Amino acid sequence: MATVHFTSHLQAFVNSEPVVVAAKDVAMALENAFEGREQLRSYVMDEHGRLRRHIMLFVDGKMVEDRVNLTDPVTEASEVYVMQALSGG
Repeated sequence: MATVHFTSHLQAFVNSEPVVVAAKDVAMALENAFEGREQLRSYVMDEHGRLRRHIMLFVDGKMVEDRVNLTDPVTEASEVYVMQALSGG
């Protein structure tokens, strides 16, 4: 089963410990990871169910290509990382 990790920065705002999920794609992995964690869902996804612009997703070290439908494949051994993009100067 895939593991969805949330960066420590996100953990400072919401309960976001790593979650082991059954999934075939990123959308399903996130949906399962958000189960019972509505505050985390609202931090990562917008009111239309889309990934927020400031959130970056990586599967097995590669940035996801489909940020709209989240169809990038996930295997049982996949590591999915959800992080907030930071900027500043």
